[in-house]
Amino acid sequence: MTRDILRLAWPVFVGQLAVMLNGVVDTVMAGRLSAVDVAAIGLGASIYVSVYIGLMGVLLALSPVVAQHYGAERFEQIGLETRQAVWLALLLMVPGCLALAWTDLWLALSEPPPEVAAVARVYLWAAAAGLPAALLFRVFHALSNAVARPKAVMAINLAGAALKVPLNALFMYGWQHGDATLVPALGGAGCGVASAIIAWLSVLLALGALRADPLYRRAGLVGGGWLARPDPARLRALLALGGPIGASYMVEVTSFTFMALFLARLGATTAASHQIAANLAALAYMVPLAIATATSVLVAQSLGAAQPAQARARAWAGIRIALACAAAIGAALFVAREPLAALYTTDSTLVAAAAPLLALVAAFHLFDAAQAMCSFILRAYRITALPMLVYVLSLWGVGLGGGWWLAFGIGTSARPWAPLVAGARGFWTASGLSLALAAAGLAAILARLWRRAEDDQLRGAIDRNPSR
Repeated sequence: MTRDILRLAWPVFVGQLAVMLNGVVDTVMAGRLSAVDVAAIGLGASIYVSVYIGLMGVLLALSPVVAQHYGAERFEQIGLETRQAVWLALLLMVPGCLALAWTDLWLALSEPPPEVAAVARVYLWAAAAGLPAALLFRVFHALSNAVARPKAVMAINLAGAALKVPLNALFMYGWQHGDATLVPALGGAGCGVASAIIAWLSVLLALGALRADPLYRRAGLVGGGWLARPDPARLRALLALGGPIGASYMVEVTSFTFMALFLARLGATTAASHQIAANLAALAYMVPLAIATATSVLVAQSLGAAQPAQARARAWAGIRIALACAAAIGAALFVAREPLAALYTTDSTLVAAAAPLLALVAAFHLFDAAQAMCSFILRAYRITALPMLVYVLSLWGVGLGGGWWLAFGIGTSARPWAPLVAGARGFWTASGLSLALAAAGLAAILARLWRRAEDDQLRGAIDRNPSR
């Protein structure tokens, strides 16, 4: 089972890593311009991710649904569900684009310095233009993973990563031809324009991948008229399952977004150091995310094939792999925290501000991996509402609320240890505690689910053989 999980997880990891490397490239290239550009990209990216992740989470309901159909070999149902997921993406892009384009709201909340706000505003406008493509590609992403075909997504994401540096350079520095300006120099905001172009190219490549795979033709996803009209019943079912997933992602990501918004008030150096820590934390998260995705797909396929014992065994195997990897990654982050911070910037002040945050990220990562595994396994069982409540209480209550109290309450006091929790350190400390609570809560829900399944199985055995 370990081999099955790793076989599915590695292309998911590479594909997600390619996406995350886009953020790393943005931060590194902006770091060569100024701390203002790094802070603006961090602010803009945090806002974009808050909007996108919540909407994308709704679309992820397609994955367990399709995986169970795939395990049961109901191929026609795969096509029917995917068509409705496309309609759902088209509906979700409208509020998403409006939210991103309303830059005055976000900038009023964060109150960044004027020079940071100017760059972040253009970045968000570009992000709004790319959001529709990003959501449509996420449907293809969920479908491909659910039917154990993640390599197509990996290849498309790698192609996007290969284009990221040249497109960033083009829009950040502009293109002069003689006295004519063919492309204006947008500075850090050019990263957003490059990302939007890559998103639309990814959709075109996804359409080509659909036509190339016989399974998608068998499911009715290739050919004229494949996008049937909306089916209210299927759309409601996807929303019922995906709504809590999207809300959970929204809670998780907005806790980081508001960290960035609050810390932007403390100046460009503090905001930039937080961005470096957040970027590395997200990059490290790609490992448990890939393992959790692969485990969830295999568990859902086993459930679709009516093999609950195999589903549980696959879940335990995934948990063991993820925690072992998280322990190793956390240790590496702690030991190499200063050299890693120096990769992002040549500013020694910024390196000194970021290194202590990376020490906190090392502990944070282990809890992040644990909660991801439990959440994704529960998703395979189509349980999403209770996990959402766990995220609200832990991440917003303890993580965001506690972080504010540590950073701007105790952290500003005259106590000798106050500097240890001042500013960004307080938020990262509280976030680690909140993820530990989330992991414990989700594990309790999963354990209860399995106990109930065992009780039901025992009662069924007794009913079939009363003499025992």
